[in-house]
Amino acid sequence: MPALWNLPDFDAHEGVHFFTDARSGLRAVIAVHSTHLGPAAGGTRFWHYADDADAVTDALRLSRGMSFKNAMAGLPMGGGKGVILAGPERAKSPELLAAFGRAVDSLGGRYVTAEDVGMGEADLVAIGNETRYVCGLPVGEGAAGGDPGPYTAMGVFLGVKAAIKHALGKDSADGVHVAVQGVGSVGGGLARLLAAEGARLTLADVDAARAEALAGELGAATVPADRIVGVEADVLSPCALGAILTEQSIAALKVKAVAGGANNQLATPDDGARLHARGILYAPDYVINAGGIINVALEYLGQGDRAEVESRLHQIPVRLESIWAESEKTGETEAAVADRMAMALIGRA
Repeated sequence: MPALWNLPDFDAHEGVHFFTDARSGLRAVIAVHSTHLGPAAGGTRFWHYADDADAVTDALRLSRGMSFKNAMAGLPMGGGKGVILAGPERAKSPELLAAFGRAVDSLGGRYVTAEDVGMGEADLVAIGNETRYVCGLPVGEGAAGGDPGPYTAMGVFLGVKAAIKHALGKDSADGVHVAVQGVGSVGGGLARLLAAEGARLTLADVDAARAEALAGELGAATVPADRIVGVEADVLSPCALGAILTEQSIAALKVKAVAGGANNQLATPDDGARLHARGILYAPDYVINAGGIINVALEYLGQGDRAEVESRLHQIPVRLESIWAESEKTGETEAAVADRMAMALIGRA
């Protein structure tokens, strides 16, 4: 592996921390991209990587995205991300979670963790036994906090509706065809919200049985996971893992807009330009999918309740509209406009 600061995704990160614990088998990376606005906040991903270097790349890209996401959401938080390298069997023990909690605690509050792929509320409770720098914990009725998934899904739903209005001129999702890639916590929640408003859905997931079950519940169609990008629809909503928008997949798109909950949807910066050149509206991922971090950040900060969270979720379409307006005014891609705004907010203009 080349020196860390020579990696393509290293972006003047303030710190990249590697942790091991022989007794529990923990191997983890915590990347702190920026603390310009406050402690670096971002969830922990529990994932099996074919190559250890891919885990470092994920931590670097995701932490940078969290800096941008938190800044654009108006939160007094920086950006960070934790990655726990799971084995092929994805076994997760109490000892491993405790060791990761101690790793978080060793950073003294520079990093605050929460849920991400492969991690749930119970895991965060276990981590919280070892550190106070954690959010996304179970909370009482009406309080901010808890599982961020439903709040991410709601924010993405509002963002998809904004994209529908901007790209199609429609005030509702009724009758609009949305292709949803990934039907886990966020994608599944989004699909239910869209179906309730009358959208026509095509679903796909690497777990085909999960997609089929949700399709049966909602009256949706399904396609294999490797075919969803080429479905002819109005909107593609990527809600699985990142780097889905590549030169090849963008050429195959048959939609008017891309708006979804996955992080780091653009495989490279050039892919934002490719979308723009095709006239496909793009909702920058770290703007549209900020609902979950808004929820858990307000929990951690002790600022507001569920009503405050929902009020802030309704600012997501407003931010998207400002990005699209600036893109149309300047000719810049939507991704470039959002990056420029976020960089200014974290003091890196």
